[in-house]
Amino acid sequence: MVPKIIFKYSWIYNQHWREVYRKDKNYPSEKEILSYIKKVENLWRKDEKTILKEFEVVSGLRWQEKSTVCYVVGRCISFSDPLTIMVYKELPLDYFVDVLTHELVHQLFTQNDNSRKSKKTWNYFHRKYKSENHNTIIHIPVCAMHSHIFLKYFGQTRLEREIKSLSNLPTYKSAWDIVEREGYQNIIKEFKRRIN
Repeated sequence: MVPKIIFKYSWIYNQHWREVYRKDKNYPSEKEILSYIKKVENLWRKDEKTILKEFEVVSGLRWQEKSTVCYVVGRCISFSDPLTIMVYKELPLDYFVDVLTHELVHQLFTQNDNSRKSKKTWNYFHRKYKSENHNTIIHIPVCAMHSHIFLKYFGQTRLEREIKSLSNLPTYKSAWDIVEREGYQNIIKEFKRRIN
């Protein structure tokens, strides 16, 4: 069973981020955030079950929770726990889906028993890429699995947009470079074969 993603606006959580970004004159209003949530939720629901089931197939891991809350805030650096994604006002709505998909791979890796099941896998990746930054290492399987989703359901152009959008962040760029060089299928195979 795959989890249902519950999109949530939290006034107090958003206020925290508003304070962090207090110099941002274009920080979205509560009304803008709520409107954005409705739009991205409708878009996400179209592919939610397909994407989440596919991650189980390619990773060899199972979702452990029945639901996952996704907080949507005006501005932040999106992250997986607590799952928090910002409003991308200047980008197409499907960019939100791509960021959510990326963060959900991290969620799958860390939910309950999955950390134990994937311990050999992570040891392998840390040995193989020991000269890389820790953040790069953890993103190699994430980017490989995300590549699989992009190419199976959304196409090469959207994958290229994702790679380009992260090209100014050195650890992400390194992870994508490794995935492109070694092939996402090979990385997924190495990941999956070490899952207990």
